[in-house]
Amino acid sequence: MRRYETFVIIDPDLSQDQRKPLINRVEELITQMDGFLVLTDDWGERKLAYTIKKKGRGYYVRFDYCGLAPLVNEIERFFRIEDRALKYMTVLLSEDIDLEKLKEEKAAAETAAAKTAVAETAAAETAVAETAATETAATETAATETAATENKSDLDNALEEDQKKELAPAEKKAKTDEDVPSSETEDSAAEKTPSPTIEEA
Repeated sequence: MRRYETFVIIDPDLSQDQRKPLINRVEELITQMDGFLVLTDDWGERKLAYTIKKKGRGYYVRFDYCGLAPLVNEIERFFRIEDRALKYMTVLLSEDIDLEKLKEEKAAAETAAAKTAVAETAAAETAVAETAATETAATETAATETAATENKSDLDNALEEDQKKELAPAEKKAKTDEDVPSSETEDSAAEKTPSPTIEEA
């Protein structure tokens, strides 16, 4: 069994849904004709070196597979009659391959890719959880600060009330002293002063 790769340039005006059946058909052909699909490599849309069927761009797909000559002939026949395929080319990669070893390598690569995907998902979930925790902490901090501000305001108001209560009696006394007429003050002073006694002759 030999290893091949076939490149196909698909009409870039097709949507993903229109391209998918063409790609799936090639993958089915490889399976039906006892081949082994190593990889379907989607390169995406690229600029062409020259115009093909009045198109300046093309959508590139590479099929890496193992099989015999009849499989390659069938794939190329399919692309010849398919209007959506602008151009195709098949290259022989290896004359003789160890299919079992290749299958093991593919399985290992898929397992590694799956592990990487799981790790990335876990990392993303952890990042989301950390962001949520940070936002929650920030909200709680803001609420605490608001409560502390309100408590401080209440405390300031209470202190002001206490100061007013303490100042009130002193102000009242000062006011009382100011309100007493000067004549009354003089009379009380006269009462306190002892009058001189007259001695009898």
